[in-house]
Amino acid sequence: MSTALTPQPGIMDIALYQGGASQIEGRENPLKLSSNENPFATSPNAIAAIAKVTAEVHRYPSIDHLDLRAAIAEVHGLDPARLICGVGSDEILSLLAMAYAGPGDEVLYPEHGFSMYRIFALAAGATPVVAPEAGRRVDVDALIERITDATRLIYIANPANPTGTALDMAELTRLADAVPASCLLVLDGAYAEFFDGYDGGAALVSARDNVVMTRTFSKLYGLGGLRVGWGYAPQAVIDVLNRVRGPFNLSSVALAGAEAAVRDRAFVNMCLTENAEQRARLIGGLRQLGIGCDESQANFVLARFTDEDEAIKADAHLKAAGILVRLVKGYGFPDALRITVGRPEDVSRVLAALGSFGETT
Repeated sequence: MSTALTPQPGIMDIALYQGGASQIEGRENPLKLSSNENPFATSPNAIAAIAKVTAEVHRYPSIDHLDLRAAIAEVHGLDPARLICGVGSDEILSLLAMAYAGPGDEVLYPEHGFSMYRIFALAAGATPVVAPEAGRRVDVDALIERITDATRLIYIANPANPTGTALDMAELTRLADAVPASCLLVLDGAYAEFFDGYDGGAALVSARDNVVMTRTFSKLYGLGGLRVGWGYAPQAVIDVLNRVRGPFNLSSVALAGAEAAVRDRAFVNMCLTENAEQRARLIGGLRQLGIGCDESQANFVLARFTDEDEAIKADAHLKAAGILVRLVKGYGFPDALRITVGRPEDVSRVLAALGSFGETT
């Protein structure tokens, strides 16, 4: 049957997003280190809050997310009126493209940036523009060189995924200084909490009219299954986004869980301490095995092998040991594996498996 229906230009150029694997054929309960999830799961306070609110799921949730915005503002020292909550930070990143980019406009992002940036641009009808990176790091000069009169959005993940590398505030400020008033600089902070001393870009947002920062509850807070994120932006941008955001985009369960999670600082601090310790241990262990690995400011590391064939064989070896990691050829690293930082015993298991892999090659 033929049809005259056609999607908007750019949509059929979108390749479907591929998430991290969660199963190994023939293996029960594999060690899943493929999606950068919190190995310590979720705050017990969040679990209790979720259980409590389930008795009221016949009621519509809040449309202004007032309690969650107040909690985020209190913890991070932000203005609650300039906060917006979404279905993961992905929704906010998508709404920004929907609201500010379209046919004839350009959306700029780094070479190894989050694969959804391209999708957001194409879905809005805009043209994706890619800036090369240098040494697995976002190249500020390359981004600045590619800003044109048509550039409407610049997406930067800091720390970056899948490299784990990060720009310091001096470099971010230099980039922000170069962004014209007609363009938004969007600082995607999905892993910002793991970068010690980094405010996610909050100071830049507070000082400028065209910088936005986003954060998520899916990584540090262990609420990936609830899909909650937030953004901090100039008031004018918040006013725009609230006009295109669905009024009931977050469930009462998600709102209650996220509020309790962000307030449980004891759990957060434990997770951050463990991540920093085990990340250093994983990086050191990989290097001792002769596997290339940059310093990471996130909750994962990028392990680099000799070539694509060795990376594929290492992935298969880890699977045989019941361990799931992430091949990242789609991000431009065919010779690498992204490995989530796990619990102490998880890191020991990964290093032991890769050690035995090295003995076979």
